[in-house]
Amino acid sequence: MEFSPVIYQSCYLAHPAVKAFMCGSLSGTCSTLLFQPLDLVKTRLQTLQSGVQPGSGRVGMVTVFVSVLRTEKLLGLWRGVSPSFVRCIPGVGIYFSTYFTLKQRFFADGAPGPLQAALLGAGARCVAGVCMLPVTVIKTRFESGRYKYSSVFGALQCVCRTEGAKTLFSGLTATLLRDAPFSGLYVMIYSQTKYTLPREISQSSYAPLANFSCGVLAGILASIVTQPADVVKTHIQVSPDVFSRTSDVVQFIYKVSTNTSTTCRCRCLQPCRNNQINSCCNV
Repeated sequence: MEFSPVIYQSCYLAHPAVKAFMCGSLSGTCSTLLFQPLDLVKTRLQTLQSGVQPGSGRVGMVTVFVSVLRTEKLLGLWRGVSPSFVRCIPGVGIYFSTYFTLKQRFFADGAPGPLQAALLGAGARCVAGVCMLPVTVIKTRFESGRYKYSSVFGALQCVCRTEGAKTLFSGLTATLLRDAPFSGLYVMIYSQTKYTLPREISQSSYAPLANFSCGVLAGILASIVTQPADVVKTHIQVSPDVFSRTSDVVQFIYKVSTNTSTTCRCRCLQPCRNNQINSCCNV
């Protein structure tokens, strides 16, 4: 029996894993476009020079935000949006489709428990994180304002030519230490808080708002736990010539935090990973 191309294409697009990929890509696109300014401010805060004298005024999110507006105008807040799209559109799609595939493979008969949910989220995020790490490095450099790349492809060529392809995978350990716990904690907290919702809410017209609130809570808690790893990742990817290992960044931050009144270890918690929190809320 032969299938026409139209029927074959319809069957292919109807596959749940393909639907999960497409929905994930759409959510990644929307969240990236909306929250790129916060992601840029986060990166700028994490890469600030730490020669701050004791007693100096604290540099916060609003200060960096205003500084970007003054020096780079409004569109400067969306600097790095191109690599963000290149990373998030396929990256979130890979995450969703991997998560769905793993869930169907190991928990097709029932809902996973808290630990199983954490493992599912961590496993799916590791796959997506490793696949998109080269673009993540370029994205972080775009946002830092220290590199004058003209395009994503040009940046990839420049890094490979001047620093070697190995640089595109700098910060792999810190990235996995950030992404795997973040996604694992997020899925676990989100699923458990969602299951505890009263039936009157979960089956009412307020269900989307309740699910969104569960996602925001899970994202905030997961971000607080994984923020130090995010700071380490940013330093390695922006300055691989200075920090070659995760331990180098940890030692540097520890010395700075003990010599100044500003604690750099969890810098930029306010705008921390809002783009990831809100894209995950679409689960």
